[in-house]
Amino acid sequence: MRTLRTAAIAAITMSTLALAACSSDDPDTESSDSPTAAVTGSSEPTAAAGGLGTEVTVVTHDSFAVPDDVISSFEEESGLKVTFVAPGDGGTLVNQLILTKDAPLGDVVFGVDNTFASRAIDEDVFADYTSSAPAAAQAAQYAVPDSAALTAIDFSDVCLNIDTTWFDAEGVTPPATLEDLLSPDYKGLLSVTNPATSSPGLAFLLATIAAEGDGWQDYWKALDENDLRVTSSWSDTYFTDFSAPNYGGDYPIVLSYASSPPSEVTEDGTPTTAALLDTCFRQVEYAGVLNGAKNPAAAEAVVDWMLSDAFQASIPGEMYVYPVSTSVDIPAAWEEFAPLATTPWTLTPAEITANRDDWIRQWTDIVTP
Repeated sequence: MRTLRTAAIAAITMSTLALAACSSDDPDTESSDSPTAAVTGSSEPTAAAGGLGTEVTVVTHDSFAVPDDVISSFEEESGLKVTFVAPGDGGTLVNQLILTKDAPLGDVVFGVDNTFASRAIDEDVFADYTSSAPAAAQAAQYAVPDSAALTAIDFSDVCLNIDTTWFDAEGVTPPATLEDLLSPDYKGLLSVTNPATSSPGLAFLLATIAAEGDGWQDYWKALDENDLRVTSSWSDTYFTDFSAPNYGGDYPIVLSYASSPPSEVTEDGTPTTAALLDTCFRQVEYAGVLNGAKNPAAAEAVVDWMLSDAFQASIPGEMYVYPVSTSVDIPAAWEEFAPLATTPWTLTPAEITANRDDWIRQWTDIVTP
């Protein structure tokens, strides 16, 4: 099984980072009054639909990955040339969408998650769209309440991961809960991401708020005093800081996903990492048509494509999260090495919307004064 590092490199390679990569001004890219989706929810090929123009730009985060053959099949079926723009991590993505909403970076976005979704919706970044792809019915259970602006594509549990080989070698009992992390036994061993710039970082902050309630600030003060390390992005924490055998950093406890450990299993089937399922926050990632898109019809077709069997089936192996569709297979190793948390920490969208910015400010004052 290829590593997470390979997936991220593939994502960066196929993404276009220049902002000039937005949709063409060619009049052929304008949508018809009655756009028709280029793909269906099945994996069967369909004829190219009319009215989609020739180009579409997908704005996403820098951990996005999808197989080249899945992209090329969609391009062949739809007649579209797909360009990817990746301005940064999930939090950076939302910030950029808001800053550029009057001149959007592309036509459609993938990767806005439930920790930042309400902020982007409140800023009127997205146009309403309801997909008719078969998997849309399953995606609906993750819908943002009172909004038709976003379509759920995948979900996962953001959790702390540990390097089990490090703990075995050092003879240290690994932590299991959030409270355990305050022990001097784990001083200087934890790396997490900044909730102001990273959606996993925000998810972890929300997990601690859900767990600690009114005492969450004191929890973070104690965590900070235990030599906490904070990075700007998930990739920095996981690929650079993690001490797991594939990476060689200095931190045996890092913030990642419950679905990360299968990628760290050795060829003989030995796991080298594990997720701490009592530290998890349930994260949902969405796609949405951007307001002001040059090619909104093609943007809608991309949302439908992301709910297709071909795209959904690629999600576990490429982005290490769970597809919303229940009609595609999940890797067998996930049952053993990537179980979801049975009782993840959660907060309602209303709570997140009302308090997110204030919580981030308070966290910043505590951890990065």
